Amino acid sequence: MRNMLIRALTGAIYVILLVGCIVYSPVTSFFFFGLVAATALYEFGTLANNHAGASLNRRVNAFAGFLLVATVWLWCMGSAATGKAAALYALSLLYILVGELYRKEEDPLRNWAFSFASQLYIAVPFSMIPLVCLAYDTQAGQYNYTWIYTLALFIFLWTNDTGAYLSGMCLHRFFPAKLFPRISPKKTWVGSIGGGLLTLGASVLVWHLSSGSFTLPQWMGFSLVVVVFGTWGDLVESLLKRQLGIKDSGHILPGHGGILDRMDSSLLAIPATVAYIYLVTA
Repeated sequence: MRNMLIRALTGAIYVILLVGCIVYSPVTSFFFFGLVAATALYEFGTLANNHAGASLNRRVNAFAGFLLVATVWLWCMGSAATGKAAALYALSLLYILVGELYRKEEDPLRNWAFSFASQLYIAVPFSMIPLVCLAYDTQAGQYNYTWIYTLALFIFLWTNDTGAYLSGMCLHRFFPAKLFPRISPKKTWVGSIGGGLLTLGASVLVWHLSSGSFTLPQWMGFSLVVVVFGTWGDLVESLLKRQLGIKDSGHILPGHGGILDRMDSSLLAIPATVAYIYLVTA
């Protein structure tokens, strides 16, 4: 019971922070996702160092990810500081490369590989968040912040997870077919289908409350994109943890594991959402 309470309290705080930062302003949204990206990168570096024989400079790698997130946010807001942030990001990547000349580690190639892989896997998706919610109006000289798309992305992810869990728990004995037994033995097709159907229902509710920002078919398409790529994102992180022989990516969130455990689905769903939005609004 105590563990359940801790898990519920942690989850509630996480949801309140995420929703509050998204809705309040683009600045709070930037800092939330920038810090999440940096924390996830540091966590990834710890996993690589402890379980994969690497020796990443975790602080520099995490700071580089934060700079990439800042660069894209500033660019989407039409800020004159965009160039400086981009220059600092480029310098941080150069530092990761050149630094191995002086660190004298046994396997610098492994360190480079994990550092740049983590930038692609973690920093790039989080840096794409403003492409979902920000658009700069050159004629008016200001940016427009539409937080509903970012919030809907996470609502769909949470709904899919909840629906998949409940459907799988209730119906797996009748429909035991596994979705991806090699990677995640507990996931079933019936759970995935149930999660998808519940998320479609959530898309109807979001459409009803969103003042016509998307048509209903567009919202339903959005939700299905999140379902498919969110499931793949979850499986990718499961493959990573299985390869490293670990259960959780970290312990920063009591009862939930690490930041990567909470954000794994979004790492593929965010880029897919960006692509979807640009395709349907072009």
